[in-house]
This record gives sequence, C-alpha cells and structure tokens, in this order.
Amino acid sequence: MKALFESFSKLVAKIRGLTYIDEETLREILKEIQRTLLKADVSVEIVYSITKNIEKKFKESKVPEGVHPKDYLLYLLYTELVNALGGDVPPQVDIPKRPYKLMLVGIEGCGKTTSAAKLAYFYTKNKKLKVGLIQTDVHRPGAREQLKQLAEKIGVPFYGDPGHGDPYRIAQEGIEHMLKRGVDLIIIDTAGRHKSETELMEEIKRLYDIVKPDEVMLVIDATSGKQAAAQAEAFMKYVPIHSIFVTKMDSTARGGGALMSVIKTGAKIKFIGTGEDVEEIEIFNPRRFVARLLGLGDLETLVEKIRALEEEEKIVKEVEKEIEEGKITLLTLKKQLETIMKLGPLSKLFELLPTSMFPAPVLKNISDEQLQLTQQKLKRWYAILQSMTMEELLNPDILDASRIRRIARGSGTSPKEVRELLQYYQLIKRLVSDMKKSRKRLPKSLLKQIDINLGELGM
Repeated sequence: MKALFESFSKLVAKIRGLTYIDEETLREILKEIQRTLLKADVSVEIVYSITKNIEKKFKESKVPEGVHPKDYLLYLLYTELVNALGGDVPPQVDIPKRPYKLMLVGIEGCGKTTSAAKLAYFYTKNKKLKVGLIQTDVHRPGAREQLKQLAEKIGVPFYGDPGHGDPYRIAQEGIEHMLKRGVDLIIIDTAGRHKSETELMEEIKRLYDIVKPDEVMLVIDATSGKQAAAQAEAFMKYVPIHSIFVTKMDSTARGGGALMSVIKTGAKIKFIGTGEDVEEIEIFNPRRFVARLLGLGDLETLVEKIRALEEEEKIVKEVEKEIEEGKITLLTLKKQLETIMKLGPLSKLFELLPTSMFPAPVLKNISDEQLQLTQQKLKRWYAILQSMTMEELLNPDILDASRIRRIARGSGTSPKEVRELLQYYQLIKRLVSDMKKSRKRLPKSLLKQIDINLGELGM
C-alpha cells in the first residue's frame, strides 16, 4: 500500500505546487490522475468516469469565494474518489439481532480464516458481544487447527470437524453448539478451494441453504486488484453478497483497484485487514481512506470549508429567490445573518467581498472598532431571531408588545433592540417592495440586492 500512497502524495504535491490552472494545466493534471489510478490497477472505465467528472465540475462549477482553484481541484479529486469507493457514510457494523449468523466466503488464499478471527476479535472487544467461530472447511489441511488456535487466542468458543468430514453436518452441529452457549454472533468459515470452481460454488450454495445466514461476507485479497470484481460476480451467481472484507491492505499497491472494482458490483465494503495479527482490522471508512491515500492531514479542514461555503451558496440562492418573489420575512433575514455569521468576523468578510459591493470611501472609513461593534449587533440580532417561533418569523405582523418582551427575555436582549431589528426588517421590506414595483432587475448578490444601512448597524 505504501507505493500507492507515495504515488498519490506526489500527485497532490504537484497540484499544490500550481500557481494557476488553465486549460492545458488541467488537461495535464487529469492525465496524471489517470496514470496514478491505472497504476493502482483501477479499471479504465472507472478511471475515465472519475477524471471526466472532475473535469466537468471544475469547468462548470463556480469556485467558492476565498478558495484557490488548486484547492478546489483537490476537493473534487477527494469527493470523486470517496464516491467511487461507496460514498461518504461509513458502513453500519452493528448486528441488528441476536443471535446473528455471519457466513464468510472467498477463494483460497484470500485470508478468510484469519479474517474470521479478526471479526471475532473486533466484535468481542469493541461491541462486547459473545462470538463463536465455526470451521466448515474440510478440504484444506490445517484449516480446522488454524481457526481453533486463533479462537483460543481470542478466547471465543470454537466448533470444527469432529472427524466425519461433512461440511453440512459440521455447520448444523456447530450452530446448535453455539446457540446452547448463548452466542450473540456466529461466524461460519467456509472452504476456499475444491476440485473445480463449480463444485466449490455448489458447496457454498448448499451451506447457505442449510445455515440460512443473516449476512454473507465476501473476503477478497487486495492484491487481486481489478480481478476482485470478477470474484464478487462469480460468488453472486450462487449466493447473495451483503458485505465485503478486503484483506492485505498493508502490502499492496493494487488495493485501490480491488476496492473500486468491488464497489462496482454494488456490494458494501465493511472491513479491511491491515496486517497479519487479529487486532489489525479496521471499519472501512471511504473518507478516512481517501484522506490517508492522498497524504493530506489537513484535508478534512479544506473539505469542511468548501462544503460550508457551498451550503452558504445554497442559502444565499434561497434568500435571493424569496426576495425576487417579494416574499421577504424575518426567516429570510435570519438565513442572511446565518450566512454572514458562518463567514466569521466582519473584517474577514470584508476581505472576501469585491470592492465593487461598497463605495471605496465607505470601506476606508470603517474602523476595526466599528466592525467589532457591528459584529456584536449582528450576534444580538441573530439571538433575537433564534428566540422567535416559526410563526413569528414567517408572519412578523403578529409581534405585539407581549411577544416582544418574551423574545427579549429569551435572547438576553432588550425590547428596544427587538424593535430596532423589526425597524431594519421593515426598511428592507419597503426597499424590496419599491424595487419590485418599479420592475427593476435585482442584482445577483444578496449584499448587492440590499444596500445595508451602515448607520443603522452602528457604523
């Protein structure tokens, strides 16, 4: 996996070293992304899909204010890789009922037996469940002894071949044995080899019919790369695959290919194995994996910043629509203030705003002290709006003296401040109404639509 991390780290360093991104530079970076993904054994189809989406979004989306294009390109690379690996939400690993039967399947050499022990360790230590292990593999010499030793190491019940060599009977007897012991989670290991693939799959199918597992987990070796999808599809012809365990993620540069090709089948990756010991198991988190893959310790901060800005853009558009339709309410004003407050101190906000939004003399004459006083006033206004009911926000006309006193107490302000806010709201409402009557086209930005009366804000 080290080679894969190094490849992506070099790619990220190259992107971060850019001073500007023109058409030619973007094309070169996209080719570098393609080379890196292909080196990781990701299929051509998936590589093309990822880079095409990045190119489309970079060209068509507006880069959020205050974000450098190279950071936005990194963000797009991050989100596309996360989406390719199954999405933004980690898998659900809690078992929905007890007892719960989990059956493992996979080809020989994929690390299935070790994975069974890792799962037993994980659920015993982290979920405090009573776990039992059953070995039904009667074809591989030493399979029973291997799992038995691992079960003893973890300290969980074990059931294996008592000598008759019948995997179906072992499964039935093993489940009865575990149920008598009050086991919460029963993990059934199966054979990974047979005289032929058809015989192996038929045995898996019959075991599935006998055991009736609540979940079938396919175990795949990360070194299989894009061949992992073929393995998954082969097993899916005989039994439903509910989840995936990818092993040997510590020793291969092809892990990305295995992960992405498996996701393509529709199965959900739940766990990854990161070493030989039973403790070396992780819940698969696409976000965490991609952040580690790209070698970006500060990536989460960048991602959260851009997501917050995108969310603010949505809010601004909602407010713009309300204003254009003449439906301005106190809720509209609250959304506007939320957006301003999220951007941080007003001094930072003014740094982000184009000077065309305000006359140059206004910007020059605003002192830090005035900005601080205005920031405090906005916070108090926002507290007032938060103390209002939805009915009051949507219909400010119902705000009488009694309601104003209640809102003032709830927000830690005075009735005078509440009335001051309402006066400001009426001022904006009249302005919007006048503009609509005169049929003037409203400017695009909310701050352009409403020329904030700086005097009213204490400036």
